Amino acid sequence: MGSVALAVTDGMLQFELSLACEVFGSPPAGVTVPWYDLVVCGREAVRAGRFRLEPDDGLDRLRRAGTVIVPGWADVDRDPPADLVGAVREAHDAGARVVSLCTGAFVLAAAGLLDGKRATTHWAHTGVLAERYPRVEVDPDVLYVDNGSVLTSAGKAAALDLCLHLIRLDHGSSVANAAARRLVVPPHRDGGQAQFVTTPVPARGDHPLADLFPWILARLDQPLTVQDLARQARVSSRHLGRHFKAATGTTPLQWLLTQRIRRAQELLEKTGDSVEAIAAATGMGTATTLRRHFNRTVGVPPDTYRRTFRARNA
Repeated sequence: MGSVALAVTDGMLQFELSLACEVFGSPPAGVTVPWYDLVVCGREAVRAGRFRLEPDDGLDRLRRAGTVIVPGWADVDRDPPADLVGAVREAHDAGARVVSLCTGAFVLAAAGLLDGKRATTHWAHTGVLAERYPRVEVDPDVLYVDNGSVLTSAGKAAALDLCLHLIRLDHGSSVANAAARRLVVPPHRDGGQAQFVTTPVPARGDHPLADLFPWILARLDQPLTVQDLARQARVSSRHLGRHFKAATGTTPLQWLLTQRIRRAQELLEKTGDSVEAIAAATGMGTATTLRRHFNRTVGVPPDTYRRTFRARNA
């Protein structure tokens, strides 16, 4: 795995591209193990964001690499170039470990490398990936997925998580930790993408539930039932469920639980309130109940979330 090839073309995301160059381009200070031989492969000069890049070699070089990394693909509504997709597929067939960072997963999916496999990408694009490539088992909650010879990551910072994971696989934890220290990041993060996803309040204007959502959000500390919500909206419970499904894609109680979790996240970030107090303020009742639902929804316990996200002036 000592040879790492970046597969680039016009339209790659500059952050993921430069991140891979930084991680695999040179070893951390004090690390003496043989480091990666990094080569950038593409057609002529390519543009990534505001930058223009001269590749070291053509795409055919990918077949000789131990690891092929596909950075983020900027325009997920457009099919990636056929020559890039074909070169990535051939590299995998030749035995390369193929890795996508963020929306680079769309290139791997187009190459058929994710068929029948679990994969992820940035949470904002998981729905598009699943719809366009139904044979891919898209997991929107994780930071990265390791299928052995094919690996995918979520967006931006999660791409760095996957790069450190590759170093850990190839050189062990001590070298990965040294790389993390150089980059001033934790060597491993708990949880998944759910802790970074915001849930906007749907329904505006003349929507049947336009007035109900702010009413609910003002009463998250109170016990609320479907009947309470239906009564406030002046519809039957059945009609409430139908309108909720159309507006939010989920049930009234599930949406309510999600809003309670989001409020708990805000309080964990911005206050020093105890978990017990936050449980009461969000209508979760007890700290045990809050911890159970929070861990299941966000992927980490409330205390871990607070250590990661709490504002400096809390």
